Parts: sequence; structure tokens; C-alpha cells
Amino acid sequence: MYPSVDIIIPHYQRRDMLERCLDSLEKTNYPSMSILVVDNGGSQAGLVFLVKRYRNARLLRLPENRGYSGGCNEGLKHSSADYVVFMNDDTEHDPLWLDALVRAALEDKDIGALQPKILSLKDYNKGKKIFEYAGAAGGMIDRMGYPWCLGRKFSTIEQDRGQYDGGQDIFWASGVAMFVKRTVAEELGGFDDEFFMQMEEIDLSWRMKLAGYHVRSVPSSVVLHEGGASLHGGSAEKIYFNHRNNIAMILKNRSTAGLLWVIPLRLLLEFAAAVFYLTQFPGALKKSGAVFRALAYNIRKLASTIKKRQKIQAMRIVGDRTIFCHSPISLIARR
Repeated sequence: MYPSVDIIIPHYQRRDMLERCLDSLEKTNYPSMSILVVDNGGSQAGLVFLVKRYRNARLLRLPENRGYSGGCNEGLKHSSADYVVFMNDDTEHDPLWLDALVRAALEDKDIGALQPKILSLKDYNKGKKIFEYAGAAGGMIDRMGYPWCLGRKFSTIEQDRGQYDGGQDIFWASGVAMFVKRTVAEELGGFDDEFFMQMEEIDLSWRMKLAGYHVRSVPSSVVLHEGGASLHGGSAEKIYFNHRNNIAMILKNRSTAGLLWVIPLRLLLEFAAAVFYLTQFPGALKKSGAVFRALAYNIRKLASTIKKRQKIQAMRIVGDRTIFCHSPISLIARR
């Protein structure tokens, strides 16, 4: 008996990209898999007929664009599977990618989330095995709250030579293809809807670890990712969401003792980042302003964030010292 798995794909525009993803999933060698495409407020003609072409695939249409986090959460409400995979629609997949993840999950009853090895689709099509920026061989974080990845430090991305093929505990599983035990996701309330996009999977992974669940990499599972399909890496809007959600995530999940030293230092570093973005043309002023917009957002939402924090800290069973035992002080490595 194979555990059931729902692939939840939040989708917005780019039908061609979705079709390529579904074509690839059709070749997945796993017998108990269903696909739920969550159309985020789009109005593309023929999307119903496109999804019906694929076995065990269905379409859920939302009246508005609720982003990656909101789209995934709505898909989660419509799932009763043992496991779910929150997946980007700009992906392709090794035929055995899902089988490897299920086997790894069954070996550990305390698994919260798993991440496959994520390689660059563009480079793979050129015959190269290069890690992809958004997840690479597994997500990590430093004590200051800056995310980074095995296989990617700052903007330097490594070639896959099998150096991370052992599989290991990681801090966060990338939303490119985040394999999650459904009951755990429901227990923790899913993604934070207010994040919309960027760092929502890090926040959920962090809450999993606080609750005592494991997050691990499974390099025997391979997913190819195009990357940059939603927001360009250097856009002011992506800078805004990254800074906004990163600060909110720290405020919610860090221990009180940790916040006392992290927040003052992070505020200094946020101002330093705003100055740095003034050198990043074109759009330097917008990029720098995005940092201040992010700070202003968190000030406005502070009361709401504190309420979320109280719930998260109440269910905490693992301390920061354990969670950050392998984390450097600060790599300042931005996702």
C-alpha cells in the first residue's frame, strides 16, 4: 500500500510553464499521486481543459491572487492525502523523485518536511549539473536570520559533484518542491497567509523545528527548477518581500533572549542594506526604499505579529541553542 501524495501547485498566468510541469509530472513513477492546480485569480481560457488532460489532476480556481502562501494553504484545505508537496510550476522532475521522498519520510516518524536536490533547469538542458539558487541542496539559516543554502553561498552557486549526496538535517525545505506530512502542516496552521510570497517555507520549516519535527534533505530525489518566474531576483518588489518577511519571521520564531540581541543588530544591517541598494542601478532608489517599506510594514503589523508569536512560542518544545547548533553567527547570505 503506497501512501497518498497530493502535489499542490499554485499557479498564476504562464500556461506554457504549467503545461511543461504537468507533462513532466505525468512521467512520475509513483502510483498514488494526485495533482491539484490552484489558479490564483487568473482568467486564462482553456485552463480547465488543460488540467483535465492529466491523470488524477484537478483544478481549484480562486477569485483573487493570494500568492504562493495563500494558494498553497487553500490547496491544503482540499487535501486528505498522507503527504503533500507544495510545488512551483516552473519545475521538471526525475521520474523517481517522489518515490525517494516517500521512502525517506517512512523511515522517520518525526519528519515534518523534506527537500529534494534542486538543480538549475536551464543549465541541465545544456548538459551541466548546477544547483539552483532557490533551495539548492538544502536550506540553512544563520543566527541573524539570513537564509543560505548548501550548494549556494551569497550569489556563488556550486556545481553538483555529489558533495551533498549524503542527505542531512537542514533548517528549511525549499518551496520549489517542499514535501510535507499533511497532518503536521495542518497542526501548525500551514503557511503564513500574510507572507504572500518569499520565505514562507522558511517560516513554516522553523515552526516545524520548534515543535520538534525534523526537516531533511533527500538528494536521491531530483527536481529541476527554472527560477525567477515570479519576481526577478534584483527587483525592488522581491527585495521588499524578502526584507519584510524575514523580519516578521524572526519576530515570530526567535526566542525572547535571541530577539534582545538580534533585532538591534538587524536594524543596523537593514539600514546598511538600504545604503547598499543605492548603488544598485537601475532602480536604486526603489530598491533602497523597499527596505524602509518593509520596516514600516512590520511596525504597522507588530500587534498582529505578537499574537502569532505567542501561539508559536506556546507550542515550542525545542530551544534556539538546539536549532542553531550548526549555524554560523552571520553569513549575511540573502536568498
